Amino acid sequence: MSLQIVNQDEQKISVKLQGIPLQYANALRRICLNGVPIFAIDTVDILENSSIIADEGIAHRLGLIPLKTEFSSIESKNESDRILLTLDSGNTDETRTVFSDELKSNDSFVKPISDKIPIVTLAPDQKIRIEAHAKLGRGTEHAKWNSSNIATLTDTNKDDERILTVETTGALEPKHIILAGINELSSRLDSFKEIISDLK
Repeated sequence: MSLQIVNQDEQKISVKLQGIPLQYANALRRICLNGVPIFAIDTVDILENSSIIADEGIAHRLGLIPLKTEFSSIESKNESDRILLTLDSGNTDETRTVFSDELKSNDSFVKPISDKIPIVTLAPDQKIRIEAHAKLGRGTEHAKWNSSNIATLTDTNKDDERILTVETTGALEPKHIILAGINELSSRLDSFKEIISDLK
């Protein structure tokens, strides 16, 4: 069995899998897509909202903003741990758009992957003020926790050889998605073996 990087950049990685049974290769693909834990906003407290968008609409938009996730935090943090992000647009005398750079995190690493994601447009004298909590989750629970935009598995012209390609949402580096996916698959297989052993 072997795994070899074919190409990679900041957004995407392709690795060659050799000697790995199809069922395990496909399981790794699925885990890379929605089984690797990342941070996403889970709950939102709307303290003030005089915009034209309902509270639920703003909360939904915030939940879909990808947040940077530190690879080491996947194992060091519990899924019950929360990161606080706050936003206070302040008063405005002219129409303006509130962007993701106005979300302030109490964690030095966990923050929006881009400063230019629009949240809401405010007219004069409108404002929003929110407190949001992010937590680790998996895409199997909700798409906002998907670590990848795509994860594909393609055959090559050689026997028992496939190319796994993973494109990140920006929350994790592509190579870290692969590494975390391998760790997750190994953990699941160990758990399954224990279950089978208990049945004997």
